[in-house]
Amino acid sequence: MQAASNHAHVRIVQSRQNARVKELRAALRKGEKTESGLIALEGQHLVEEALRSHLRIATLFVRSGSLGLLDDLPLSPHTETLELPPDIFASAVTTESPQPIAALAEAPAFTLEKILGQPHPLIVVSAGLQDPGNLGTIVRSAEAFGASGIVALPGTVGIWNAKALRASSGSAFRLPVALATGKDLLAALKAHRIRAVATTVDRGTPAQQLNLTQPIALFIGNEGSGLSSELASQCDEQITIPSPGPVESLNAAIAASILLYEASRQRLAGSR
Repeated sequence: MQAASNHAHVRIVQSRQNARVKELRAALRKGEKTESGLIALEGQHLVEEALRSHLRIATLFVRSGSLGLLDDLPLSPHTETLELPPDIFASAVTTESPQPIAALAEAPAFTLEKILGQPHPLIVVSAGLQDPGNLGTIVRSAEAFGASGIVALPGTVGIWNAKALRASSGSAFRLPVALATGKDLLAALKAHRIRAVATTVDRGTPAQQLNLTQPIALFIGNEGSGLSSELASQCDEQITIPSPGPVESLNAAIAASILLYEASRQRLAGSR
């Protein structure tokens, strides 16, 4: 019954200038919410994850010849479903060999207070990460290791960037991600008694020796320059990942993931 219902509401679009097609194209290229608060999703996995995360799919786009993908999707009867010829579909999406499905979905609404107000928070602060793959990977690791959320400071790539969403593998739909300035965040952390910890290549406390069971915010710096000295100096302490090999520094997403794992390990050990 679901498949018949989904197929019954499909409308064929024959123009690249269709308003919905243009909206999808612009949202995917800008990596931002549309004026109506929608985000662009590309690929079957992200569409399925959005539905599993209870996001409202406003418009679903399917390439001609692939309507069978609709059969197992729990679509709302209010979802607009458009069938696009291959050339029009290809003109709207960004990947070179795209999967034949995309969507415009309602973005989840998260606030800084939602992140800071959680019990015993474990927070990752992105201080200017510019690689969308890194940000998405951190969001995925943060959800996997039980973090409270991500706070993105100015200069950080948008979480709704197509590459960031793919790297998050759907975690961005569930894990709170909020924006803040460094000044506002540091004041809010202090007010909530959450310790600010700066990640450094050296001179910090080794990760396994620092108490990560306390309410904590881990500051991850820019891929090239790391944390600014000004921001690092305003944190409560510094943390370092010991690495005996002859490598100058770790990739930002790998470093964040290791620290999240260590925090999760300590917290699980402390609860036994």
